Amino acid sequence: MSTSVEKIKDRLNIVDVVGSYIKLEKSGNSLKAKCPFHNEKTPSFFVSPERESYYCFGCGAKGDIFSFVEQMEGLDFRGALKLLADRAGVELEAFSSQEKDSKSRIFLLLEEATKYFQNCLQNEKAPLAYLEKRGLTKKTIKDWRIGFVKDDWRTVSNFLQKRGFTEKELERAGLTKKSDDGKNVYDRFRGRIMFPIFDSAGRVVAYSGRILVDDLPDGRQAVKPAKYLNSPETELFTKSKILYGFDRAKQAIRKFDYSVLVEGQMDLLMCHQAGFANTVASSGTALTSEHLKLIKRISNKVMMAFDADKAGQKAVERAWMLAISQGMEVKVASIKAGPNGEKSDPAELILKDKDEWKNVLKNSVHIVDFLLENVLAEKLDARKLGIAVRERILPYISLVDSDIEKSQYVSKISDRTGIKEEAVWEDLKKVKVNIESLEEKSKQNTEENGVPLRLDEIERRICGIVCWQKSLKEPGLSVEGLIRELKDKFGDEFMSKLNQIPEDKQNEIIFEAESYCGGLDKEEIFKIKNDLVREFMLEKYKNEQENIMIELKKAEKDKDEEKKIALAKRFNDISKKLNEFRNTKF
Repeated sequence: MSTSVEKIKDRLNIVDVVGSYIKLEKSGNSLKAKCPFHNEKTPSFFVSPERESYYCFGCGAKGDIFSFVEQMEGLDFRGALKLLADRAGVELEAFSSQEKDSKSRIFLLLEEATKYFQNCLQNEKAPLAYLEKRGLTKKTIKDWRIGFVKDDWRTVSNFLQKRGFTEKELERAGLTKKSDDGKNVYDRFRGRIMFPIFDSAGRVVAYSGRILVDDLPDGRQAVKPAKYLNSPETELFTKSKILYGFDRAKQAIRKFDYSVLVEGQMDLLMCHQAGFANTVASSGTALTSEHLKLIKRISNKVMMAFDADKAGQKAVERAWMLAISQGMEVKVASIKAGPNGEKSDPAELILKDKDEWKNVLKNSVHIVDFLLENVLAEKLDARKLGIAVRERILPYISLVDSDIEKSQYVSKISDRTGIKEEAVWEDLKKVKVNIESLEEKSKQNTEENGVPLRLDEIERRICGIVCWQKSLKEPGLSVEGLIRELKDKFGDEFMSKLNQIPEDKQNEIIFEAESYCGGLDKEEIFKIKNDLVREFMLEKYKNEQENIMIELKKAEKDKDEEKKIALAKRFNDISKKLNEFRNTKF
């Protein structure tokens, strides 16, 4: 494994890997970008080619190409290893069925199960006829590894146990379940067309099974089963984090800079088959903030398509609320109902007319426009119209990050409804949206461990320069001279802090120092050091003055004249030192 890692790192550098996901800009010896792991307006994410690592000063994310791909793609290490090995052209050793790695055994089990389902489908006319009727070609069926499992209680279990897998492993993979009394174990999927669900590296982690028949052989109606049955959550499959088709769609999403989000497997398969390769599906589960974050890391733009019924409309409204709260640019692709009110979905529309689906995407609109048109179509009186705007449209506008965009939508609402802009703005100010996926609260500007943040930040930068210079084979500054100077100016307490910085923290502040000093000559680094020392001393004196003023107010309140005189003398002494330091040349 270590050999494979080394080979991959020899062939792939961190700038190329990270740069294939996000736009990097030169910053000294490093490169910078807006962090892909949290929302920010100012770049705080730095990549160091020299150290082959990255660090974000906003959220603390750090690591190498493997950890970066793990976070971006939602993979474990082995998944990132496979993805990067494919990219680097490095062949990984195949895993045997006797491999000790517990998680790898489950991956292998699911791979064997998928091959079994594929083979079963080839001999079954009914499921093949169903898939053909829905419009899928043989190539799509093969490429997406669609399969079938017979309506039998132990078919899959028996096959996999003969391959050396245990009952416990089958249960861990989500392929079996226990009876209510706990005495028997049987196959979870029976009599279903099997759609494998893949992780970002293209490995099978779960299934969605579509029921084939609802009637019993003698014509009696069975207890109606679920049309689609999904795998339970397992150590490999977390439904809130995996989107169907994401492993195939991500390159196209990067290329076109937007994704198309549909609801089910057939919708997605027909989209990809028709050439809309930037499509992903929520696969029968509610869309989550984790799903959206996965998409957003590749492109901030998403187009949501939904069925032409009220349930579909509500689903996309909930999804859009999540998306806009994350700062995404989202449009809605609305499928009109048929002439007789019959509903349609992307798969059915593409089967009838691929160009019509293209028009649906082309005519997609912002959610505010979509909702406004819906409200206006209801022909409400003035009072009800105002209520509808306030309750059904303004919550979305309140989440829009840009004030310019907000202003445009407020003007549009006013023009289309006749409601005065001032009234819309007043109601908009009152709107409160409570969504768990909203960005975490910005850090409060408070003190940590009794040290003012401003002073603490300057001290951190000075320590970073010292540690950075010490780590270099040929430092630009004299490390010994630098340490002597700091000891003279700041004293033993500062040096004690410097010597007690843990290794992981040292790496962090070295990376920070390198990001703003890397590429500068000796004189420039020396000037930055002097400026920081000067800032540190000025801030220190200012803080001492502030603390004295707080004590003075208390002494005045307590009418303690003796303490007031002593504090006033201290304040004057500090002021004198401050003025002297301001006039000191470095």
